[in-house]
Amino acid sequence: MREQIPNIITVIRILSILPICWLLWRESYALALALLVLAGLSDALDGFLARRYSWFTRLGAMLDPVADKLFVMAVFIVFGLKGHLPWWLIVLVIGRDVLIVLGAIVYRLVTGSLDMRPLIISKINTGLQIFLLATTLLHIALFPLPNWFNLGLQWGVAVTTVLSGAAYVLLWSRYAWRKGES
Repeated sequence: MREQIPNIITVIRILSILPICWLLWRESYALALALLVLAGLSDALDGFLARRYSWFTRLGAMLDPVADKLFVMAVFIVFGLKGHLPWWLIVLVIGRDVLIVLGAIVYRLVTGSLDMRPLIISKINTGLQIFLLATTLLHIALFPLPNWFNLGLQWGVAVTTVLSGAAYVLLWSRYAWRKGES
């Protein structure tokens, strides 16, 4: 049962998405920021517990990245609806995730297996996405940041999003091709 503790923490993080988005929508930024910090700490905690005590489960391996993606996409959408981030960027970020999920499904159907390991460009992209969301919240709630900084970060997210999506497509295509030859 103890090995399920990280999964329970992850489920609580998933359940926190709706209230955080509602608070952002209502412009209750201080409380939203507090919950976002708690969600970030819970992400670190569940990962620490899983590694420290070897509480790894197949469910946890699927739930944790799903929680992260749901979180990021939900906050991107709220910031888009509120006019704090451009829609072209939101479509690009969500489109990449949809492409990866569909690619994973097709890969699994074609090869009969799927071993998902994040690429370094994907980790950089996720880190930049989270940094963009954090700085956007900082910009609208507490401290206006220079326009060049916001635009530069948005373009950094856009470039790494495209590179990450392309890397997954190329990598999985190569794996599927090799598997088809054997």
